Amino acid sequence: MYIGSTDLNGLHQLVLEIINNSIDEALVGACDRIEVILNKDGSVTVIDNGRGIPVEVMPKYKASALEIVMTRLHAGGKFGEGGYKVSGGLHGVGSSVVNALSEHLRIEVKRGGKLWVQEYRRGTPLDKVKAQKSIPADETGTLVTFTPDKEVFGKETLPDFDFLAERLRQFAFLTKGVFFHLLDHRLNRKVNYFFEGGIRSFVEALNRKKHPLHVPFYTHDNREGIDVEISLQYNEGYNEVVLCFANNILNSEGGAHLTGFRAGLTRTLNDFGRDKGTIKEGGGGLAGEDVREGLTAVVSVKLDIKNLQFEGQTKAKLGNAEVKPVVEQVIREKLYEFLEETPPASAKMIQKGLLAAQARLAARAARETVL
Repeated sequence: MYIGSTDLNGLHQLVLEIINNSIDEALVGACDRIEVILNKDGSVTVIDNGRGIPVEVMPKYKASALEIVMTRLHAGGKFGEGGYKVSGGLHGVGSSVVNALSEHLRIEVKRGGKLWVQEYRRGTPLDKVKAQKSIPADETGTLVTFTPDKEVFGKETLPDFDFLAERLRQFAFLTKGVFFHLLDHRLNRKVNYFFEGGIRSFVEALNRKKHPLHVPFYTHDNREGIDVEISLQYNEGYNEVVLCFANNILNSEGGAHLTGFRAGLTRTLNDFGRDKGTIKEGGGGLAGEDVREGLTAVVSVKLDIKNLQFEGQTKAKLGNAEVKPVVEQVIREKLYEFLEETPPASAKMIQKGLLAAQARLAARAARETVL
């Protein structure tokens, strides 16, 4: 229920949940380095230099906050007052689900001038949280090493380096200024990612070998408590590549932000084309499929975690209906300004859509003739 499946996709979800916890620290400015290590024994280690999970005893449970976070559902930093405002984890269950589905998990927390350690077997603590040694007070962070349960995922199921490398690359674009390191001891491979250009650089990278037609469009706005960041660029190809993220989590099936983006893009190009006379009044104009041909875009929104709604725990689709009109409004206003200020880009974008529309109408006429 929580990770979607017990195949390789589910295993990757475990790794991503721990990485997401580190990214949550980066989103509040408490972390600028995240490392992921694939060990030879099949275990995975994730390290960050964030604030470290709290270890103080919680009177309600009479146990360390660290142990509660790792063993109880809905007890993470996404819940209650003082938690993360923006987060992309499994609604406070990520760490405990990973722990329950691991043969063995060891967590080390640097906090308050001490190194705190606890180990678990299939979610059950082997001992209480203990301070192992004293460390400099300015050293903080969390290290998690877990071995996925072979009885759940199978003996031959191991994390894929290329999949994780691509995801870390996406995270690096979305959290600019954070260094990501992936090391695979099994294959002796490693990659590092660090980007300062954000999603504009992301779009440029996606279009690098596709002959882009114009400079990228980029906007960043915050309305009604929703942070919206959009970048797009057309290329000479015919395929559409639109990546949507909510709180830095890839929504592979889109959702409200994708719907709003597509509606706003289609309407803006039609409005601009008619205003400038390149699209005839009273004509059919550009359809949604026309403006998506050769389009590369990244749409990223950030919402308060208390309002965030995903369709399914694996977060494949954003369900917040209120996001659609906000994204649509932002793209309509900001893209129109971009088209006004960048005539070469606007001419190529409209021409690309008109050619796609002509091809669509010709194809329909050909089908009708055959029929």
